[in-house]
Amino acid sequence: MKIFAYKPGHDGHVALVQDGSLVFSIEAEKDSGDRYAPLSSENMLHGLSLVDGIPDVVAVSGWLRSFRPMSGPVGGGYFDAEGATIIDRPGRMLGRDIRSFSSSHERSHIIGSYAMSPFPQGQPCYALVWEGVIGAFYRIDADLKVTALGTPMSGPGHKYGFLYGLADPTYPADARKSRREDAGKLMALAAFGRDDPETLQERVLIDRILAHDAVAAPLRKADFAESPFFNIGLQTQAFRTLARRFQNAVFERFHDFARRNLRDGLPLLVSGGCGLNCDWNSAWHATGLFADVFVPPCANDSGSAIGTAADAQFAYTGNAKLEWSVYAGEEFVIDTGRPDGFEPERRDDAGIAGRLAAGDVLAWVQGRYEIGPRALGNRSLLAAPFTAETHARLNAIKRREAFRPIAPIMLEDELDRLFENHGPSPHMLYFQTAKTDALKAVTHVDGTARVQTVNRGQNAQIHELLTAFKRLTGYGVLCNTSLNFNGKGFINRLSDLARYARDTGLDGFVVGETFYRKV
Repeated sequence: MKIFAYKPGHDGHVALVQDGSLVFSIEAEKDSGDRYAPLSSENMLHGLSLVDGIPDVVAVSGWLRSFRPMSGPVGGGYFDAEGATIIDRPGRMLGRDIRSFSSSHERSHIIGSYAMSPFPQGQPCYALVWEGVIGAFYRIDADLKVTALGTPMSGPGHKYGFLYGLADPTYPADARKSRREDAGKLMALAAFGRDDPETLQERVLIDRILAHDAVAAPLRKADFAESPFFNIGLQTQAFRTLARRFQNAVFERFHDFARRNLRDGLPLLVSGGCGLNCDWNSAWHATGLFADVFVPPCANDSGSAIGTAADAQFAYTGNAKLEWSVYAGEEFVIDTGRPDGFEPERRDDAGIAGRLAAGDVLAWVQGRYEIGPRALGNRSLLAAPFTAETHARLNAIKRREAFRPIAPIMLEDELDRLFENHGPSPHMLYFQTAKTDALKAVTHVDGTARVQTVNRGQNAQIHELLTAFKRLTGYGVLCNTSLNFNGKGFINRLSDLARYARDTGLDGFVVGETFYRKV
């Protein structure tokens, strides 16, 4: 069975699931599209062009035509955990009968995380969906019946990102919605917070934000003009400490609910945009409440079409599980000849490792790009991990704030030697504490790093390069940050990559078996 699914709205994408396997997931933001872009007709037609024949099912991941007031459902709509809004009806495509399927956005997260998890079908699980609007726990039984357990808080994602904009003087007081990129920035700033005694002003603001009904109306910065944190500035220690306290307060609200109500020790599935917060993911592991914790690499809405396709597959075949690879995007496009300013030569991993050890910053492109927002060794900027100067150069290349951390990519068998950890982290979704001060470029101010571990079976190409770098330096670790223009998704064509390398002063780039050396 071939199921073609698409997700409208922000983080739009198309996905194909065939006979229990994820064939591709193509996001509108990738190939240098705007970050968080909605699906366009061009994206849809491109995705359909990659399907071999007419699909058996076309599935739309439920959405809304307007938010706040939330109205006008698209397909199965936004809310519904148990399947009450599922649409299954006959349809036609290019003269052939197909099935038309849709289920809710809420279910796309729940079923998607279940389908991609390593737990076998029939294993009961708890699920947590926390994102811009939803903040709820569920139980999934052996027959995949979903039962809502409760909502500790609405809108944790919007509330979390709102705090950053509240303190940022460049964010207009009359803005009608928070910026999607602010949540990741707040996660970085929270590490700079201090464990000072809580102030009354902090408590009043935190309680007010957490109590807000995020479904009924958005938070408005103008309504908080009397707060001492209004436009206080992102560089102030007072705000950074507030960021840490607020992050902890959000987690504790959910943790308290889980401690009281999730007592069976089942595995936990985490999805929604808050599933990209590495502090919170690590904290869930540390609670000891769950047999295991699984977070998909596309925990945010970039996994919604996959989740709806899995829901359709379950409805039609009874199979709720997917075989998948994180490298399920598109192949790199060679759309130009030899790029000006670069000399092509055959890739030699020992030579590349030597350049990196000497201070070069290189782009690294292999195979198909990653699903989800994080570069995991196929669309990456790489550098040696040893100096603060390298950290600063990478943030300058990315045109990011200086406080943003750079993640390490490392050999899986180096993890125990270099970090305190709770197991391998192939999708860069957890924080680990460094055991050494040698990795200054990838160790955040609080001594942690957002590690990605790699073994040969997961990504043989980057594994070989890391092995060569370890032979040379003693460390199988490199800086790894995503290869993209500021505000855009991953670069995926040679002409864009050459322009990016020239504009940012990269020392060269690797595409497949070819190294393009700067001349």
